[in-house]
Amino acid sequence: MTNLIHTNMKRREFIIGCSAAIAAMAGSRITGYSFAPDGSPGNILIYVFLRGGCDGLNLVAPVNDPNYIANRTADVRVTDSGDTEGLSLGNGLAGLDFRLHKKTSALKELYDSNALAIIHAAGLTNGTRSHFDAMDLIERGSLQNKTLNEGWLTRFLKSVPAAPEGNNIASVAIGTVMPTSFLGSNGTLAISNLNDYKLRGDKRYASILQSLYTGNSLLDEAAQNALTSVAEINNQLPKDVTNTPMPYVPENNVKYPESPLAKSLQTLAQLIKMETGLRVASVDYGGWDTHEHQQGAFANLADGLSTALGAFYNDISHHQKRVTLLVMSEFGRRLKSNKSNGTDHGHGNVMLVLGGEVKGGKMYGTWPGLENEQLDNHVDLAVTTDYRHVLSEILLKRMANPKLGYIFPGYKDYKPLNFLNGNALQIDYNNAK
Repeated sequence: MTNLIHTNMKRREFIIGCSAAIAAMAGSRITGYSFAPDGSPGNILIYVFLRGGCDGLNLVAPVNDPNYIANRTADVRVTDSGDTEGLSLGNGLAGLDFRLHKKTSALKELYDSNALAIIHAAGLTNGTRSHFDAMDLIERGSLQNKTLNEGWLTRFLKSVPAAPEGNNIASVAIGTVMPTSFLGSNGTLAISNLNDYKLRGDKRYASILQSLYTGNSLLDEAAQNALTSVAEINNQLPKDVTNTPMPYVPENNVKYPESPLAKSLQTLAQLIKMETGLRVASVDYGGWDTHEHQQGAFANLADGLSTALGAFYNDISHHQKRVTLLVMSEFGRRLKSNKSNGTDHGHGNVMLVLGGEVKGGKMYGTWPGLENEQLDNHVDLAVTTDYRHVLSEILLKRMANPKLGYIFPGYKDYKPLNFLNGNALQIDYNNAK
């Protein structure tokens, strides 16, 4: 009797510990996902968010603009010569000499190989300098409504055809926290490391859980799909003679940097190659709130972004045509540097788009200028491209989803920038999925 009680206690503790995770790991039978009509591998969207407010004028800078030069101290300014000399970009905007930060040589290579497009002066058109408000609005796919109960990626997932059987890992958030862009999604998995994505303890636990969750409720379906996704990943991981997962080996002798962003993108590369049905993924890269001593911190951040993206793209050489990776931040920084050798919250910013169907090697958008009267409130780079225009072009041309009115409530004025190959679908501005 004592052994039975002990076993039952362990069983109950295990079930309690797993139930919350299972509920958050509902699979594709609950939420529809985007697949090619014939069930073949479809296109993939990767959403990289630079949290903290990346200084777009330090990442991609008009180095010969006299207003840029006059308003920035040398340590937070990209220059055309000397220690802070930037990497020259062809096909810029407004006839200016735009350059990448010197620590982004991998981005420069991607740009020169026509895989990377740059959109400048983009963002929230109504502007806010609050990190939380700006992130909340962008991730909910809105300009003003912070009360929307779903993220824009969730609405994207809900408005596409259902996935074929056997594809259980269509949307993932890399990390331990589910971002607001996936708010309301029952089917998105939070994964940090594929080798650790497993049920720990007695192998019989999986069978116990499978026998417990056999109904048709949301929780039952969540559990069934969570267990399936765990098994699917575990079965595909290469293992040694002791059945221990072996280290991942990237293609093309790629070496990922030892950084959180690089590890996240490496995890995504593994998932893409497993063909588990991945369609959309989010990755966070924080630390961009550079109010003080920006020079060193920003250089490290820019280097981390550049090297991670370069490694990831070279690692997925056989899947580049399917992947579109978007990089954005909640807002940019002010034109004028502050007294602490940093920059304060601004408005307009840069967005990056990487992929095999990107019309790269070119900058897109309308440059508003940096004259005092051209600045937003006389202090910030003005926003001339609504961030939703950029997201919408990806949805229309790469993700086969025209339901812009549902994904971005209240949005009715899509303006293509034509940074992608592909034919856009007929736009549906109806707010119903």
